[in-house]
Amino acid sequence: MGIYLDKKPNPWFLPIGMSFTLAGLLFLAFATTLPQVFLSVFLVGVGSSILHPEASRLTSLASGGKRGLAQSLFQVGGNLGGSMGPLLAALIIAPYGQQHIALFAVLAVIAILAMIPICKWYRRVLQIAGQRGRKQVAAVKGPLSRNKTILSLLILLVLIFSKYIYMASLTNFYTFYLMHKFGVSIQNSQFYLFAFLFAAALGTLLGGPIGDRVGRKYVIWVSILGVAPFTLLMPHANLFWTCILSICIGLILSSAFSAILVYAQELLPAKLGLISGLFFGLAFGIAGVASAILGNMADSKGIEYVYEMCAYMPLLGLVTYFLPNLKKSDR
Repeated sequence: MGIYLDKKPNPWFLPIGMSFTLAGLLFLAFATTLPQVFLSVFLVGVGSSILHPEASRLTSLASGGKRGLAQSLFQVGGNLGGSMGPLLAALIIAPYGQQHIALFAVLAVIAILAMIPICKWYRRVLQIAGQRGRKQVAAVKGPLSRNKTILSLLILLVLIFSKYIYMASLTNFYTFYLMHKFGVSIQNSQFYLFAFLFAAALGTLLGGPIGDRVGRKYVIWVSILGVAPFTLLMPHANLFWTCILSICIGLILSSAFSAILVYAQELLPAKLGLISGLFFGLAFGIAGVASAILGNMADSKGIEYVYEMCAYMPLLGLVTYFLPNLKKSDR
C-alpha cells in the first residue's frame, strides 16, 4: 500500500481503511468460531495497512517542519487507544460479554466522520501541488549515499525488531505473568496492563519533539539501550516493583518508534509511503510472529522464562552506534 500510495496519493483511503477496521470490530463482536475470529482480525489488519502509509504522509505535510512532534501526535492516538483496550475489556467485555465489542464500533464511525474535513484539506493540498510538484518531490535525494542509506535502514530494522519483540512479550503476556507469578486476578491484571500501555502512549508523545530538538539518533540510543537495566531487573522484582519497572519500560521504550520512523523518512524523503508501510508493517508483523513464538515458549518452558530471555533484547540497541548523524541542514 505504501508503494502504491507514493505513486497515487489518495485522501479517501483514510476513511476506507477505517471502514475495514469498523467491519472487523463488528465481525469480532459476533464471531462464534476461530475462522470467524481470524476473518475479523484480518479485516482490522487490512484497515491498518491502508490507513498508516497515507496518514503518515498527511502527518508529514501538516507538521510545519516539526515532523517528530507530528508523528508522535499521530502515533499517540493509536497507543492511547491500545492502552484503553485492556481497561475497556476489564470494565465492559469481561463482565458483560463479547457482543459488547460492537459498542467500540461507534469509535470507528466517529473517526470516519472526523476524517472527512481532513480528507478535503488533504485533497486541496494535493491539487495545489499538482503532478509537476510530485515529480519535483520524487527527484529529491536523501542526505546519504545509496550504500549508507541501505545500511542505516537495516540498522533501523534491527532496532524495530528488538523493540517490538520485547513489546510483544509485555502487551500479550504481561497479564499471564502477573497472574502466574503473583496470583493477580484477571480483572486486576488488566489494570496493570493499562498502566504499562498508558506509559507507552506518553513515551510516544515525548519521543518525537525531543528528537526534533536534540536529534533522532540520541532518542533512539536512550529509548532502546537505556531501557535494558529495567528489563533485566523486572524478572527478579516483586509485584510493586514489577509494576513500576513496567511503567518505566513503557515510557522509555515507546519513545523510539517515532524517532526511528522520521529518521527513515529523512533518508528517503520521496518515499514516505514506502517507509511508513515498511516500518509500521514490520512492527505489527514482528509483534504478531513474536507472540506466537513466545506463546509456544511460555507453554513449554514457563512464562517467567520468556521474560528472562526477552530482557536481553534491548541490548541490540548497541547497533545505534553505527547510525550516521543527520545534520539539521540535511533534514
